[in-house]
Amino acid sequence: MASHPLTFSFFLISILIFSASSSSASFQPFIQLPTTTNDRKSHVDDDLYCSSWHLSIETNNAGSWAEIPSRCLSFVQDYMTGQRYISDSEIAANYSLAYASSVEIAPDGKDAWIFDVDETLLSNLPYYQAHGFGSETFDENTWNVWVDLAEAPAIPASLKLYNELKQMGFKLFVLTGRSENQRNATGKNLMFAGYTGWERLILRGPSDEGTLATVYKSERRSVLENEGYRIRGNSGDQWSDLLGFALAKRSFKLPNPMNSFSLLKRDGWMLFCWGLST
Repeated sequence: MASHPLTFSFFLISILIFSASSSSASFQPFIQLPTTTNDRKSHVDDDLYCSSWHLSIETNNAGSWAEIPSRCLSFVQDYMTGQRYISDSEIAANYSLAYASSVEIAPDGKDAWIFDVDETLLSNLPYYQAHGFGSETFDENTWNVWVDLAEAPAIPASLKLYNELKQMGFKLFVLTGRSENQRNATGKNLMFAGYTGWERLILRGPSDEGTLATVYKSERRSVLENEGYRIRGNSGDQWSDLLGFALAKRSFKLPNPMNSFSLLKRDGWMLFCWGLST
């Protein structure tokens, strides 16, 4: 009888060892690392990569960057010409309007909202379509010809937001990195697209040439603050439209995955890179 506990213990240990070996053989982890590599990326892989790349651009995780990855050119084209871009623009406008509705407009006419121009109020999609969505080297001459045509359409969600803010009593300022010599074409284009009643259209003057966009736009906002304006909101497609100093109470980033557009240059600076864009 004294040997029974020893026999039972041995039997129990045997069962545990067998169970452990069986479990380890059949266990499948929730996260599995790839066991093989393949340099050829499938279309699905590109979609996943480019979607993540787009998120990094829009959230400014990528910081300053140079060009659209070659594998993402078709992704950018599909995004800019599809329903996703329209939906993203509408969502940004809806949140802007929701915030604006919470602002108590003072009777002194000093509650201000700032808008950028390119890819904020106006869409340059026709130009991008004609120039490879960032796959071609930027040509300043063709860009200036496009600006002078003054035919860029409005972004529908932005036009609706603009008109709503105007009706609510905000003073609307249009702050762009375009040059002063493009004032007439820019004003004409804005009106052609349906924008009217802005308080001031602010463009780069000769003294602003070579100034980083973040600094230039911050300085112009500071001027407005010194004039007594309360900058309640600021809408732009670039982080350089929104960051710096003399910041708005709330800033709203509009979608734009073409931030670099083939090292696009204007005024001697790279456009659409964070901190350098207009």
